[in-house]
Amino acid sequence: MKKFIAVILFCVFFIGLQADAQAVSCQTPQEKARCQSEYNNLQTEIAEWQKVLDETKAKKNTLQGDVTILNAQIAKAEKEIKQRGITLANLNSEIKQKATNISNLEKRIENDKNLLANLLKKKDENEIEPIFYLLLSSGDLADLITDIDNISSINKGLQDLFAELRGIKTETQKEKEALDLKKNQELDAKYEVELKKKQISQDQVVKKELLTFTAKAESNYQQVLSERQRQAEVIRSALFDLRDAGGISFAKALEYASYAAEKTGVRAAMILAILSQESDLGKNIGSCYVSDLTTGDGVGKNTGSRFERVMYAPLLGSTSARPNDTAIFEKITKELGLAWSTTPVSCPPGAVYYVGRGFGGAMGPSQFIPSTWQGFVSRLKTTLNVSIPNPWDPKHAIMATSLYLSDLGAGLQTYTSERNAACKYYSGSICTPGRVPANTPYGNSVVAKAEKFQADIDFLKSI
Repeated sequence: MKKFIAVILFCVFFIGLQADAQAVSCQTPQEKARCQSEYNNLQTEIAEWQKVLDETKAKKNTLQGDVTILNAQIAKAEKEIKQRGITLANLNSEIKQKATNISNLEKRIENDKNLLANLLKKKDENEIEPIFYLLLSSGDLADLITDIDNISSINKGLQDLFAELRGIKTETQKEKEALDLKKNQELDAKYEVELKKKQISQDQVVKKELLTFTAKAESNYQQVLSERQRQAEVIRSALFDLRDAGGISFAKALEYASYAAEKTGVRAAMILAILSQESDLGKNIGSCYVSDLTTGDGVGKNTGSRFERVMYAPLLGSTSARPNDTAIFEKITKELGLAWSTTPVSCPPGAVYYVGRGFGGAMGPSQFIPSTWQGFVSRLKTTLNVSIPNPWDPKHAIMATSLYLSDLGAGLQTYTSERNAACKYYSGSICTPGRVPANTPYGNSVVAKAEKFQADIDFLKSI
């Protein structure tokens, strides 16, 4: 019965939070001022709870210390949810205003188009009679000057109208770009609210477990702590699969990803999510060997089945500016002392995407084609302090993934920036529903994996 009541109270708690967020309005100047004041107050409260968290770190791994930390985390998350509610209300107001601006601008364009049509009609009517004919037909000089002035006035009106239309179209495009930015910010804020709600839910469960020990000795709590440490060790020692490079422990993968995160600003969880996603794809598509550097043809690593154009090589007589991947691949393997014919690369995706004549040829855990990898070599030498970066070395591959994700915008660490970076990592374009080949499922899967890895990382930090 107590559990049932606790669940009911918990549900009411969240419904209340959602209702509060939905009720916030920041439309009028007075409401905006009130919202800003409340936002600033919440910022102060969040900072105070962060101070509590910092001060209780010394008490970590004691019963009272851990309960205090959980209380602070829950309170801080609640304040952050309310703060995001205000942010969402402001964004909603701004999105509505941007949509209105765009609508008004589009109406102006339509009106100007009608004026333009009328002026062009008048221009055509006047230009039917050339100037020399007007000179002969005009009754006097005053009539001639009037006719010429009319033509000049029309031409001047056309020039002004064209200039205005160009300006309105430019302004409309800027408004549309600003609207897209606000919509992305709205998605990011909503995603953060959902994460905070999950965090509160998890912390409430852990807090409830800890409070059951309040009537018992501290030594009993140490048993719980030992179990948490055991769980942490399971996470650290778990095998982290890497495509075409075997597996390493999660602890080692996290070490490499954390180092890469320091260098690039991309979250370690995001880096691991991309590598995990690529490993899953590798299990489906498989690995190949290049058997002919001239054509790029190859064979399946495990099956020996023949594949056309496993790696890109220009056809005989081709004038394509695309780099010759097989030549670069030969150079990379030679520098590393590897045999190109027995070094695994990805197989072609197959007929689904490229009508049977697509390219694979991506190397190692980060799945860079040779020409792309070559573009990162100088940066990898600097960040890793190595003379020859190796695409099959886990540490090197993880850094390369992080550098590329940073270039794709993942360093912003928002939901939309990370999701779009994942889609671009896979296909070269942002997440686009209906695109062929589909990239949105890839981006969604990476985001889900990143959430799980972040939860594991946070758990390990708490031990």
